[in-house]
Amino acid sequence: MGNIWELDFYSRPILDENQKKVWEVLICESPSDVRAKTDSLFRYAQYCPSTQVNSVWLRTALQEAIDKAGEAPIKVRFFRRQMNNMITKACQDAGIPALPSRRTLFLSQWIKQRMEEVYPQEPGYQGKTNPSVRLERPLPQRLPDALEGKQWAFVTLEASDFADMPEWEIGFGEAFPLELAQLSPETRIPGILIFSPRALPIAGWMSGLEMAYLRYETKPENRLILETGATESWVVANIRTPQLLKEAEGFEQTKQNANGVHFIGVQSDPAAQSFEGFWLLQEVNV
Repeated sequence: MGNIWELDFYSRPILDENQKKVWEVLICESPSDVRAKTDSLFRYAQYCPSTQVNSVWLRTALQEAIDKAGEAPIKVRFFRRQMNNMITKACQDAGIPALPSRRTLFLSQWIKQRMEEVYPQEPGYQGKTNPSVRLERPLPQRLPDALEGKQWAFVTLEASDFADMPEWEIGFGEAFPLELAQLSPETRIPGILIFSPRALPIAGWMSGLEMAYLRYETKPENRLILETGATESWVVANIRTPQLLKEAEGFEQTKQNANGVHFIGVQSDPAAQSFEGFWLLQEVNV
């Protein structure tokens, strides 16, 4: 299996000599191993004049990145929905699938680092951030009947427990280096386990999504929501009993204490020693 890349193509808080916004493409490898060292991951950055912002320029930059990396990725993730057409066209022309995704954790951290350390050093720096345009999100969808778990539970693990994750028996899933979240080994990481005789189909369906994060919402009603792709969301469970309400609030608080890190596991039953699916997730603002 090849690498997955994360890509951003957008204007930066820098003006050129004609007082036009400077654009930039950032491409980085999407880390999938909890033990990976982020300083060894592939990165590519190049500024783009505002007069050349189009899919042709981006396609050329993408090919330069492929040449530099020595191989093409199996897919490209991007989070800016307003850039969908241009990014998708450039990737298609390069023969690479492009997927809207909020699972761009390394890219988000890299952009933050460049906002703080790189752009302020550039001539024409404007001294303020350049946020992405916020677009409407559709209402959460109900899970397909065949994919609803028969049982589920809130659980927690320590960050140190994930050191052995590459050795776990997992059918479908994805992780990321916990060093991205800067957690101490004893930090409690919350999650949910979903149990079902149809665990494999559930995990297979989830693997076809761009898994983003879980969140607990109290309006319009108390429920657990799975965010996927760029805008999609799914109702995983309705929270109705006082005990579950307490556990859901605890999940959300523990997630915040763990810098947004949490997980979803899918198993055939509570006694199973393997996972049909397991995803390490992090809620970040992109």
